[in-house]
Amino acid sequence: MANKFADLRAQMTPQSQARAEAKAQAMLAEMQRLQMEPSRSTTLPISPATQPPEPQGHVLTNILNLQDIRKSYNVGTPVETEVLHGISLSLAQAEFVSLTGPSGSGKSTLLNIIGLLERPTSGTLHMAGERADTLDDAGLTRLRGRTIGFVFQFHHLLPAFTALENVMMPGIIEAGQATAEGEAFGRELLARVGLAGAEHKRPGELSGGMQQRVAIARALSLRPRLILADEPTGNLDTVTADEVFGLLREFNQDHGSACLIVTHDPRLAARCDRPIVLVDGRLTSG
Repeated sequence: MANKFADLRAQMTPQSQARAEAKAQAMLAEMQRLQMEPSRSTTLPISPATQPPEPQGHVLTNILNLQDIRKSYNVGTPVETEVLHGISLSLAQAEFVSLTGPSGSGKSTLLNIIGLLERPTSGTLHMAGERADTLDDAGLTRLRGRTIGFVFQFHHLLPAFTALENVMMPGIIEAGQATAEGEAFGRELLARVGLAGAEHKRPGELSGGMQQRVAIARALSLRPRLILADEPTGNLDTVTADEVFGLLREFNQDHGSACLIVTHDPRLAARCDRPIVLVDGRLTSG
C-alpha cells in the first residue's frame, strides 16, 4: 500500500498533487486535527478478532465527565455572551447517547468542547480519566487523537484517494506511512460497513450513503473510545439513515465505544440509551 501511494503521486501532475494536498489539508482541518503528536506510539489498531470487546455486564467507567461547564464569547467586552450555562454531564464507556435541541441551543458549542476543539470558559472536563481543560494545545491534540473518532454530516472524503485509502488516512497520519496492518484493518472495516468490493473506488463513484459509510469506517479506524457524530444522517434518506445509525450502534455494542450523536431526528434519538436535551444553553434532561 505504501508503494501504491507513491505510484498514485507519481501519476499526478504537480497541479493535481497540489490540489490533492490542499484538499487533504482541508479534510484534516475538518477532522479538527484528529492526528496525534509525532512522539506517540506508531502501532496501528489490531483486528477485533485479536482484541475482543469487554464482556457484557462489565462495570463501566465514565469516558467523559463535565462539571459546571460554561462558555462565553467576546469575554471582557461589552458584548460578552454566555452560551453554555453550567453544563454537568457524564458519559459512560459503551453508552449510546443522543444530543438534541433547537437551533441556537448550544449543541455545536457543547460538541466542540467535548471534542476538545474549543476550551470552556470555566468548569472542568475529564476525558478518559485525564483532566483535559488544563491541557495545552499539544496535550489536547494527543488526547483527542487517541480517544475520539469524529463523524460529520458531510463526509469530507478526499476525492483523489480511494475508499480504502480514505479509511487508512488516520492510521497513515499516526504511523507516518501506510502499513500492511493498516490496510488489512481498513479492508475489514469497509467489509463491516457493507463496502467489500468497493475498496478501490473513489468517492465520486460512490453514492451519498456509501460515502458516509466510508466516513464512519474512517472514524473507527483507530478504534476510538468515544465517537462524536454530528448529524451523521442529516443528508440521507430514511432507509440509509437507519443503516448508518445501525452501523454506529453495532460498533458501540461490539467494541464498547461510547457514542454521542447530535441529531434532529426524534426517531433516532428515541433509539439511543439516553437522551440529552439542550435548550438555551442548559440541559433539560440527561
